[in-house]
Amino acid sequence: MQVEKKKLNAFDIYTLGVGGAIGSGIFVMMGSGIAYTGRSIVLAVSVGCLYMLLAYLFHPVMSSMFVVPGGDYDMKAMLLGPTMTGFSALTNVVGSLGMASYSISFASYFTSVFTGLADYQEWIALLITLIFFAFSIRGTKALATLTSVITVILLVSIVVFIGVGVPQVQPGYWSNADGGFWVDGFSGFIGAIAMMSFACQGSTMGPVSVMPVTKNARRVIPLTILFITLTVGVVYGLMAYVAAGVLSLDQVAGQNLSVVASAIFNPALFAVFILGAACCAILSSFASGLTQIRYPLQSVANDGWLPSVFKKTTKNGYPYVVMGLYLIFAIVPIFTSLSVDTLISLTMIPMMIINTYMNISLIRLVKKYPAQWKNSVLHMPFPLFCCLCVLGTLCALAVAYYLFIALDVTSMILCVVILAVLLILSRVQLMRGVVKKEDLLAKREEIAAAALAATAAEDN
Repeated sequence: MQVEKKKLNAFDIYTLGVGGAIGSGIFVMMGSGIAYTGRSIVLAVSVGCLYMLLAYLFHPVMSSMFVVPGGDYDMKAMLLGPTMTGFSALTNVVGSLGMASYSISFASYFTSVFTGLADYQEWIALLITLIFFAFSIRGTKALATLTSVITVILLVSIVVFIGVGVPQVQPGYWSNADGGFWVDGFSGFIGAIAMMSFACQGSTMGPVSVMPVTKNARRVIPLTILFITLTVGVVYGLMAYVAAGVLSLDQVAGQNLSVVASAIFNPALFAVFILGAACCAILSSFASGLTQIRYPLQSVANDGWLPSVFKKTTKNGYPYVVMGLYLIFAIVPIFTSLSVDTLISLTMIPMMIINTYMNISLIRLVKKYPAQWKNSVLHMPFPLFCCLCVLGTLCALAVAYYLFIALDVTSMILCVVILAVLLILSRVQLMRGVVKKEDLLAKREEIAAAALAATAAEDN
């Protein structure tokens, strides 16, 4: 695999992670979280950030032990069996459904300001998709730079939302005299955490995907992930405080943030907020998603899970064929009736199923590579580490379960079909010998060796 020469620093990783985490979810799902738990949504979103860090526990742990060339894909190849390796590989292509949710959400918010373009939402979504894919050809550093710029605009807009909104929060926010705190009790609070965990995911995916082009990756990436999670937790908590505290709960429950924004801003500032916060949040997620998928998709093609034509790259190493396939899968849902929530669920459920296995497998990994674990910046007593692995496994499984039961019957069937197709395709490729079991086992050792070599090179 050809790796770019330009290296990313801690600030690049930080903005990549923050941009990926603060995305469309918080602007769409906040009202749903409020409906579950009322004003205690402040606590739910903060806990939700930690919740998703645990669901992706293998990311910071493995990135602290190895420099893994293929990022998330190679991490999974190190631990998964042959069939699940194929399943995991093919989920990278299905992940393009999530990109479609970004472009659709962007078009929806954009046309809430420019209402005369409301009839052209699909074409706006298509245009923004094509623009970002075209920009990705310039390389990871270019996308990271774009993400940094967008993230700065996004954070400034959110700071304005918080700064203007906090003084307008009604007295008695933390009181439960009116029953507005802990709505539906503990079960409602847990439901809100599960709901908002979707909005909080993304703090780890972007950083681990660019390990090959990050300076001092084993230290920078895991530590930056922790700072990203802290940042997102604080920002979301303050946003939730405004979202649930300015208007009555019946006005904001089940609604997106534009309802509160219209109440605290004049029309001009409302438009600025929508474009600077909501639209930039979605665009930053889009750019972050494209940044993190390049190297995993390249590994999927090189390992044979896709026809050999998908291995082709430009002279600069850009995998234009497999990225073209990803583009097609990102465009098709724009012109269907699938909702944003459904697209995201169809993307995340397979990922969370894999995460349940990955998190518990970390126990075996640290036993196999004790020297790397000992040198990890996240090293801790083994019993405590085992507890975290079990907790991370349960968190990932709970996310998959909640997202599935929240689907309508038709979407449930579609989800089951997608899961079955991914498993069947994986088995077919193995049975046909296109991908050989012994090659995968050898590849696992090669990945481990490459990770160890890259780790040694970083030390030198």
